[in-house]
Formats: sequence, C-alpha cells, structure tokens
Amino acid sequence: MNTLAMYRRLSGIPFGRELFSKAVCRIAPYFSSINPTIETLEPGLVKVSIRNRRSVQNHLKTVHAIAMCNMAELAGGMMTDISIPKGARWIPAGMTVKYLKKAKTDLTAVADGRNIDWSINGDIVVPVEISNTEGELVFTAHITMNVKQAEQPVLKAA
Repeated sequence: MNTLAMYRRLSGIPFGRELFSKAVCRIAPYFSSINPTIETLEPGLVKVSIRNRRSVQNHLKTVHAIAMCNMAELAGGMMTDISIPKGARWIPAGMTVKYLKKAKTDLTAVADGRNIDWSINGDIVVPVEISNTEGELVFTAHITMNVKQAEQPVLKAA
C-alpha cells in the first residue's frame, strides 16, 4: 500500500491521523522529536501540526527554530513524495528559512505545491509556511528538492 492510500485509509478512523503520523516517524525517526500530526495529505498540499510543549521549546519558552525547520521538511517532503510522478525520486538539496515572529502557540505547517510543475527533472522549490493558532505567519521555508524523473524505456524500431 502506498503512502497516500495508507493515509486515506487511516484518516477515516478515530486517531487514524495520529497513528499514520507515528508510522511515518518510525520510517524517518528524527521527525518523532517534534511529535507531529499529519492533518492533510493530498497531492500538492500537506498540513502538519505540532503542539508547543517543553520538548520543542528554546530558552524563551517558544518553539525552537530547528523544530520549525523539522516541521517544514516533513511537510515539504511528504508533499513532494506524493506529488511527483510514479517512479520519480527526490531528495532535499537545500532550505532557506525566515523566522518572522516568536512561535508561542501550537503550530501548523502548510506545504502548498498545487502550482508546481511536478514533471520537471531537477530542482523544484517547495514553499512551506508555518502559522500559529491565531493564523499569524511565524516562519517560512523554501526547500529545494532535487527530483529525478523515471527514465522512459527506449523503443527500438522493428
């Protein structure tokens, strides 16, 4: 079962999104450090939320910058994974971030790639925005994903 099919199946049951998110963190363990919940997962759009709790805070008792980077990479990576054509591969190649405001509440990261041409072979820039519970933007990221399209078989003339 592929990632999107598993999400769709689990998101329809109680605590299914949390269960799916835990499964993702078992595959990529570093993401478990932020205890994320994948709220929305569809080609071109992913939303990830985290709670503002002590384990993600800095000395100011706000969400740590690297926790937000982790959220952005999870949202952008999940969105890229289910948006690229079948057989294509990807890997993050870089990330540019801006910290806009102290993150004092729970957060939601949105990776919106509905306007991206996923058939490109090479670098694709994935935008991610993180907002607080009041809807205020606290962080932005532009993640460069290096995408390699599946090679097409060469047809030989008869």
